[in-house]
Amino acid sequence: MYCIVDIETTGNTLKGNKITEIAMFKHDGNTIVDEYTTLVNPQCDIPMFITGLTGIDNTMVANAPTFSEIANKVVAFSRDCIFVAHSVHFDFNVIKYELAGLNIDFQRKKLCTVRLSRKLIPGYRSYSLGKLCTALEIPLSDRHRARGDAHATVLLFEKLLNQPDADQVFASSVKGNSREATLPPLLPKATLNKIPNNPGIYYFRNTSGKIIYVGKAKKLKNRVLQHFYDRADKEVRMCAEIADIDFELSGSELVALLMESAAIKKHFPKYNASQKKNTMRYGLFMYENRNGVQHLAYNKINKTPNPIVAYSSITQCRSQLQEICYQFQLCPRYCQLQENTGCGTHFLLNNCSGICEGKENVANYNRRVSDAISHIKAENLSYVIWEKGRNEQEKAFVLVSDGTYLGYGFVDIFETITDQFQLETFISKQKDNEDVQRILRSYVSKHPKKANPVGSIS
Repeated sequence: MYCIVDIETTGNTLKGNKITEIAMFKHDGNTIVDEYTTLVNPQCDIPMFITGLTGIDNTMVANAPTFSEIANKVVAFSRDCIFVAHSVHFDFNVIKYELAGLNIDFQRKKLCTVRLSRKLIPGYRSYSLGKLCTALEIPLSDRHRARGDAHATVLLFEKLLNQPDADQVFASSVKGNSREATLPPLLPKATLNKIPNNPGIYYFRNTSGKIIYVGKAKKLKNRVLQHFYDRADKEVRMCAEIADIDFELSGSELVALLMESAAIKKHFPKYNASQKKNTMRYGLFMYENRNGVQHLAYNKINKTPNPIVAYSSITQCRSQLQEICYQFQLCPRYCQLQENTGCGTHFLLNNCSGICEGKENVANYNRRVSDAISHIKAENLSYVIWEKGRNEQEKAFVLVSDGTYLGYGFVDIFETITDQFQLETFISKQKDNEDVQRILRSYVSKHPKKANPVGSIS
């Protein structure tokens, strides 16, 4: 016996998504044997965009029963039945969550008509209920109302039951312990089978091909599957949209972390919450005035070619400038720390030797500026990290020059690297930012011996 279900909801997140209408058809595999449909008072406001979609508004549900009043009916109606719906995980999980709030445990075997359709009638561009019904000439009235959509799902279900190999497909899909049943309804199983269990990054795409999530893993396939088994609200909503998966191998977890960070900033995926900003926004640079005196200054990174060092904020930049200015007895006016013409009035810096008033030799002052720049660069070392490659014939590397992350690359294991210029011919150039600096700091602190001088092979 099958219980074919459709619900309408307030459209919020899973844990706050309240049912506004439910329709259930009991089916014996040949015909409908019973039906139950009702509006439901969600005990909260129905958003305007949901009313625009479904036609259900607050007035319509004002005198309808609450879910707690129909809960026993829902449980009894579906008892000893296989729970069937189009994108079954959404309908089932919303009902399960509503029942859990009433301390009722809801367990049913499930069938998804999206997944069944993809197997039994392959080749369609879209498996949404509306487009599938149009393509198969299934009548669909009262779209986005529970009974209309549920009845159309019944007609689709009956058509699927009559397809060749239906018995085998239904039997394999309905197994309670079948992990395939947990796969996103829009995702072909063959796509998942292509994913290896190697280090790399993966891209979840929707039906339009747009990247909606980027992740990294030491074992790609295992990590992807974890998303599908996770019942958290975000995961459920994301999995309902996944129609395709791409991946790139990295060879190591470190390179995967860096690839993931770059991909998130490039594609700005809907379901990635962090690392979306390029936070290296300011660069420190040096210039000479018409009298030949060297100044240290900062500006936005896109207006600072070849910066001495980059920072995520003005505060961070000015803080280091203050330290350098004090340590090397530089002029705060010539370090962009003081705007007025007088010198020595800075609240902290008052040890200028008089370069701004012509009291100090320019060469002596410039020498201290050079020493300050050397000090900054010494704190921002150049190094290369060698990692495993994507196969046995290559090795991966990560390159940092004067503290600036330049990117990663892959070279043949027999390639001899002697200098940075040669290494840069293999590099995939990347943007430096606070996120990758954090990744690199964490890695080097745990593996200090892995940060080698350029040209070292280890």
